[in-house]
Amino acid sequence: MSYPPLVGRPPYVIDPEDPRAPPQEVWDALSAEERAQVVESLPSEIESAYPPEGDVHRKAKDGPLGALDAYFRRIGRRVYLSSNLPVYYPGERIFAPDLIAVLDVEPHERDRWVTSHEERGLDLALEVLYRGDDRKDLERNVERFARLGIPEYFIYDRKRGRLQGYVLEEGEAVYERIVPQQGRWPSRVLGLSLSLEGDRLRLYAGTAAVPELEELAARGEQLLTDAIARVEEAEKRVEQEAQRAEQETQRAEQETQRAEQETQRAERETRRADQEAQRAEQEAQRANRAERELAALRAELAGRRG
Repeated sequence: MSYPPLVGRPPYVIDPEDPRAPPQEVWDALSAEERAQVVESLPSEIESAYPPEGDVHRKAKDGPLGALDAYFRRIGRRVYLSSNLPVYYPGERIFAPDLIAVLDVEPHERDRWVTSHEERGLDLALEVLYRGDDRKDLERNVERFARLGIPEYFIYDRKRGRLQGYVLEEGEAVYERIVPQQGRWPSRVLGLSLSLEGDRLRLYAGTAAVPELEELAARGEQLLTDAIARVEEAEKRVEQEAQRAEQETQRAEQETQRAEQETQRAERETRRADQEAQRAEQEAQRANRAERELAALRAELAGRRG
C-alpha cells in the first residue's frame, strides 16, 4: 500500500508499513503548509488497526456511541465522538479504539485524529474485547494509554461479561482502577456512569439510563403514534361537533320556519279580525241609521195622528 507523497521538499517521510505522526520536535519545526501535507498523508484507513470482529462487537460499541452522541447533543455540549478512528500521537504507533471522546472541541467529521494538529489528545478511550487480543486491551493498552496521558480508559470484556475502568490522576503516569459504586463505574470525563445490564453496556446520568438510538427511535415512534392518535381523536371530535352544529342549525332553521309560519298565521288572523271589526262597525252604523230612521217615522206618524 502506498500513500500520496508530500509536495516539494519532504519534511517528514511516512512509512506505509508503520505510519506515524512526526515526533513533537519535528512537528514544531514544520511550516503550516508542511504540517497540512503531513496530516493529509497519514492514512485514514489501515485494516490491521481494527480488523472486523462481527455484529456482536459492532453492536457492543454502537449502542454506547449512539447514546453518547444523542445525550451530548441534547445537553448542548461540544464533544467529539468516534469509533475505530485512526489516532496519531507524536512518534507513536497508530491505534484505533472502539470508542473515543474528546471534550469541548468541534464535533465535525474527521478522517483521523492527529494530536499535534488538533492540539489535543484523547480524553477517553473504550475498547470492546470480544475476539481480539486480550493482552492488547487488558495489559498493553493500560500501560500505553496511561503513558500517552489519556485521562480515562474503559474495557468492556464482552466475552466474560465484565467491565473495567481506569483513571489517570493528575500528575501520575500510571492508571488507577475505577472502583464501581453500586454496580456502576463513574466517568469524570463524561459526567456519566457506565454499567452492565445483561450483555449490554449502558450509560447513566444520575439514576436515569441514557437511552440508546434504538430506544430513542422507539420512543419517537411511540410519540408519533400517540400524536397521530390524538390528532385523529381531535378530528373525530371536530367532526362530531360539526355534525351537532349542523343539526342545531337545521333545528334552528326549522324553528325559524315554524315561527315565520306562526307569524303569517297571526297576521292572517289579525287581518280577519280587522275585517270583522270593520264589518261590525258597518253593521253598527247601519243599525244606528235604521234606528234613527225608525225614530223619525214614529215621530212623523205621531204628528199626523195628533
